[in-house]
Amino acid sequence: MGFQRKGGGKWVGSGRGRGQGDGVKKNWSGGGRGTPNDSLSGKDRIRKTGRSKVWRTAEDALEAKFGFDVFAEGEPRLGWLLNMAASSMQDSEDDSKTFSCVNLYFMCQENTELEVDAYLRRRYEGQIASIQIVEKEDLDMKNHLSGTRHTFLKVSFNNVQELMSVKSELLPIVERNQAKVEAAQAYNTLFQGMRGGLQETSNVQDFVDYMLEVREFDVPYHVRFAIDKDVRCGLWYTVTVESNKVKLEKRADLLQRAEARICAFDIETTKLPLKFPDASYDSVMMISYMIDGQGYLIVNRECVGEDIQDLEYTPKPEYEGFFQVTNAPNEKAVLETWFNHMRDVKPGIYVTYNGDFFDWPFLEQRSKHHGMSMYEEIGFRCDAVQGECLSKFACHLDCFAWVKRDSYLPQGSQGLKAVTKAKLGYDPLEVNPEDMVRFAMEKPQVMSSYSVSDAVSTYYLYMTYVHPFIFSLATILPMPPDEVLRKGSGTLCEMLLMVEAFKGNIICPNKHKSEEEKVYNGRILDSETYIGGHVECLESGVFRSDLPTKFRLVPGAYQRLIDKLDRDLKYAIEVEGKMDLDSVTNYDEVKHNISTQLEALRDAPNREETPLIYHLDVAAMYPNIILTNRLQPPSIVTDDVCAACDFNRPDKTCLRQLEWVWRGETFSASRSEYNHLKNQIESEQFPPTSEGGDMRYFRDLPKDEQQSKLKDRLKKYCQKVYKRVLDKPISDVRTAGICMRENPFYVDTVRSFRDRRYEYKGLNKVWKGKLGEAKASGNPIKIQEAQDMVVVYDSLQLAHKCILNSFYGYVMRKGARWYSMEMAGVVTYTGAKIIQNAHKLVEQIGKPLELDTDGIWCCLPGSFPENFVFKTSDPKKKLPISYPCVMLNVDVAVNNTNDQYQTMVDPVSRTYATSSECSIEFEVDGPYKAMILPASKEEGILIKKRYAVFNDDGTLAELKGFEIKRRGELKLIKVFQAEVFENFLQGDTLEECYAAVAEIANRWLDMLENQGLDLADSELLDYISESSTMSKSLEEYGDRKSCAMTTAKRLADFLGDAMVKDKGLSCRYIVAKDPPVWFYPKSLEFAC
Repeated sequence: MGFQRKGGGKWVGSGRGRGQGDGVKKNWSGGGRGTPNDSLSGKDRIRKTGRSKVWRTAEDALEAKFGFDVFAEGEPRLGWLLNMAASSMQDSEDDSKTFSCVNLYFMCQENTELEVDAYLRRRYEGQIASIQIVEKEDLDMKNHLSGTRHTFLKVSFNNVQELMSVKSELLPIVERNQAKVEAAQAYNTLFQGMRGGLQETSNVQDFVDYMLEVREFDVPYHVRFAIDKDVRCGLWYTVTVESNKVKLEKRADLLQRAEARICAFDIETTKLPLKFPDASYDSVMMISYMIDGQGYLIVNRECVGEDIQDLEYTPKPEYEGFFQVTNAPNEKAVLETWFNHMRDVKPGIYVTYNGDFFDWPFLEQRSKHHGMSMYEEIGFRCDAVQGECLSKFACHLDCFAWVKRDSYLPQGSQGLKAVTKAKLGYDPLEVNPEDMVRFAMEKPQVMSSYSVSDAVSTYYLYMTYVHPFIFSLATILPMPPDEVLRKGSGTLCEMLLMVEAFKGNIICPNKHKSEEEKVYNGRILDSETYIGGHVECLESGVFRSDLPTKFRLVPGAYQRLIDKLDRDLKYAIEVEGKMDLDSVTNYDEVKHNISTQLEALRDAPNREETPLIYHLDVAAMYPNIILTNRLQPPSIVTDDVCAACDFNRPDKTCLRQLEWVWRGETFSASRSEYNHLKNQIESEQFPPTSEGGDMRYFRDLPKDEQQSKLKDRLKKYCQKVYKRVLDKPISDVRTAGICMRENPFYVDTVRSFRDRRYEYKGLNKVWKGKLGEAKASGNPIKIQEAQDMVVVYDSLQLAHKCILNSFYGYVMRKGARWYSMEMAGVVTYTGAKIIQNAHKLVEQIGKPLELDTDGIWCCLPGSFPENFVFKTSDPKKKLPISYPCVMLNVDVAVNNTNDQYQTMVDPVSRTYATSSECSIEFEVDGPYKAMILPASKEEGILIKKRYAVFNDDGTLAELKGFEIKRRGELKLIKVFQAEVFENFLQGDTLEECYAAVAEIANRWLDMLENQGLDLADSELLDYISESSTMSKSLEEYGDRKSCAMTTAKRLADFLGDAMVKDKGLSCRYIVAKDPPVWFYPKSLEFAC
């Protein structure tokens, strides 16, 4: 925990050599311009002769008011001699003796660290372990680029409890001091109203006033240790113990990951009809688990109809599952058998699927029911507040957390069955939850096979995807694997930034708090943000690479491409390929081929031919925009920041200005009306927090409650007076100043993570090549190895993509340490302009279909130049290029290259080298077999982010926005879409294609029109039912209305209120015409 002293770097006091005392001050919060070891001679610092004492005269008292106090004792001080004057002094023992002396007046640094240090040691004696004076680079300090550092008191404690105790007392003091500074508008104004310095009569309050900030007090202890000591999970260390002191030595020479013992388990439980299992009365039927590839099943014979023999469940050859079965007489024996086995094998990693929510809490409560403690048995304890089950010595890695954050699967496909099908490539066994208890007695073999199938899915999902990813990240993040898995991607970004900040001796800022009562044009802002990326649907219909499409090309656009062909090809060779143009042997041939094709398209602009369906997207667009423009929150500067900088000159090139679009919503009431409401509410009283307590005045309420009540009052006033709460949203194009010389620790962190992802993408391509070679050779062992590696590296690069893209979103996250709306706005606005500029070209040379945030889906004429290879004088060295990619990249480079990019060359002289930077580049995906974009029900309106794309082999390459990927939609629609999509590839003409699709649609329409005449009732209800999960309890929703809430209320009518008292209720219902409206307010049949 670090304390920052008051000050802003301005000299405001001076002292004299005969003794300035504590009044020798500078409002100073960084290192001074002098050398800390310099000091003044004792004779110049005090006024005395021999045994004489210092006498305080009226002159001394006058000068002390202006900051010139006598310095009679204390630590050596550093001072700049401002003035001197002759004076005289009397001997304290003999008034008849007078001595001549010289008063020396010094300008000195404020140097209050020692006083605050002493105060803290006295005030918190026994709680503070140590205090050190340290210098840190503070990126929030003006002119820190000059090398000035802030001085902090680094306060250490023996335990976290003592830190929290001291912090709780000091934070209000710091907030009060900050309020004084803000009220004074400037540090020097504030100090003019304070005494010139700490006089001989200094009291405790003076020392307290010097604390302006507390930094890094909220860093978890284990994270602090990992950062400070550079300790990471997933690495090898040599551990030695000497004199009770532990020493860790990192073994960088050992790279292979250790083979940890892994236990993946799943439980099956009893349940009452239509209810979720309740551990207070339901019991465990089966525990199935796999340890290092060997399966085990423990069966509760009280719930299972017969003994189960050893069984095998191997859905694919590479996913073997041989299970040894133990038939236990009752539930207690089941739990004891599992606990005993866990103590025997001692797994280091426990794996579940949604075990935080269900498996672990259920096991804990059932163990308690039988007089056992799960913590004492195997060391795991559930935290109901955090919703996690953890152990100190073993890891619990819940695969569901990985699926939600890193799998890129839609919410409707995040159940274990759907994930197994998508990631492991097979259909797992399924049993209706309502049949499980019955099957356990009547079909125990079926139920046991189902139970072990979940364990197999969980184990191989973890081993294939989760394990390599989590322990790969754990080697760079200062957190245990449990937290690496569960924390949000924004938190992971922040951890990486904190590591880099520590390495660069940079003090971390505190978590961002939004400003209260922000005003825009005389009105209170309700919210403010920035305009995000540009998304637009331009066409609808079926576009297939084997069906002709009409093109209306612009000849002038093709002529411009021909004129710029030399420029484009040279850019591809020299910039993208990093090769010498003279080394290319077939340049003229490639240029001629491209030119010939472009000329043919130019001369016949109106044509009908089969299209090339491409996705032209910018690789890692947001991270590369950040890297190109050196964007980071500390780099966003204002005029006053630049004015205080030593590098601020009329011809400066270190300030780059970029546009962004601000968007805000204001309340309808004016500022004066708001102030009137505020004055009114401040005089009111509010109910006590507890029954029988005293009424509370507004000023006594917590700040959050004050703001909530004030906002509610403002909303009601606006609705009553203006008939609306908010005015229409306002947009404003603004300019952000970006410092090109700021400490690049944020940019360097993004770059290293981007390069890490590129490494995995490169390895993925390598292994795809090896997979093709293995298939050609027919070697099954090599085929399996290559397939496994492709899956691993594809998973790693996708997961890194998720976190890499979060560096942009993190800066707008609530509570982020490095927060900047301007930076986020610049990133998205720059990206939108890149896509819009590319769209202008594509719409002239082809047919754009859809604009994504980071790319363009389009059709180019089939005769458009595509892929070419430059040969060099070295036969082994070739440069393949994609012309559609090259033509776009040159324009991107012209419009977005940062010619002001600056890198520090010499930290001592603070010199920088200027260079050009542009890592923003398009890449080509495709060509694809087909792209389907549905039409809207309303004329003239197109649906964004809703399309299906097919590969040449007929598989779905991408599916976005359809109900089949969502949760809770009608199963009828999901099944219809699953059947109809593949029919878009049928037929040799567009008419035949639509006819094939219509055949499927007519069949399902007939089913609706004849009301499911040919279907069993259970099947029909399954098709026309919808489902929804209530995130809160029914009571918390209040009077709000929805189909799910109506379902829940009707469930309570015949199953009791206990059914709907908890959150997480899964409601399944159908919307029906009967019974008539007069019978029920809403006509719903339901099941849950």
